[in-house]
Amino acid sequence: MNRAPIDVPRLRSSRGLSFYDRIDVVESTGSTNADLVARAADPSADRQALLAEEQVSGRGRHARAWVSPPRAQISLSILVRLPGIDPEALGWLPLLTGIAVVDALRGAAGVAPELKWPNDVLLDGRKLAGILAEVAATGIAPAVVVGIGMNVDLGESELPVAHATSLSLAGAQHIDRTALVAAILTEFARRFAAWERSGWDSAELAADYRERCATIGVDVRAELPGGKVITGVATGIDDTGRLLIGGEAVSAGDVSHLRGQY
Repeated sequence: MNRAPIDVPRLRSSRGLSFYDRIDVVESTGSTNADLVARAADPSADRQALLAEEQVSGRGRHARAWVSPPRAQISLSILVRLPGIDPEALGWLPLLTGIAVVDALRGAAGVAPELKWPNDVLLDGRKLAGILAEVAATGIAPAVVVGIGMNVDLGESELPVAHATSLSLAGAQHIDRTALVAAILTEFARRFAAWERSGWDSAELAADYRERCATIGVDVRAELPGGKVITGVATGIDDTGRLLIGGEAVSAGDVSHLRGQY
């Protein structure tokens, strides 16, 4: 299949991207997250975005492989530094990224995705995108790399797992990857800048995440680190970003929606 590459000049000239010090697009790499984690060793590296037309060693949560045919996906990582943030608040960055992806797609692709706690983007109940954040450097201005892997133009036979979907399969109105990347980068920049201006206050983020979260109100099963399993109704997201299930607050784990495919 002949798939169009990212139009780099058009992307870099898009409005709303002055937030970024650097935006790069490479034909192939092992992992855009790993590449930016390496860059973060330079203390001046900040506000950088890296896209790959193909990832050969992409990773999701728990080191799961994330692969795709070339130019059929958005494989994007963003490096940011967060001066003065409470380390406990860093967990809001991937949630902020999820909000940004949902809002960008609603505007640019004409679809209505939702968030599955903590870091998956769902469309029609199937996984469209995943988000992975990695702390690259600690200290008073920690550096974090957040990666986004999104299925854009995959056919049914190309999907990585049965519960996945793509924008094209879901009938999205627009699947121009250059425009989609520009929308995601713009929305991320807007959200991040507002969060920084607030002094890293999470109240607005928490409210916006709850509005977009499909996990709240449904029966779930959570497999927690150490082997513990919790089942029950997800009643909400607390002010630190944890999922509330039957009176317990879950900060990490694999969560499945029990009614539906995922």
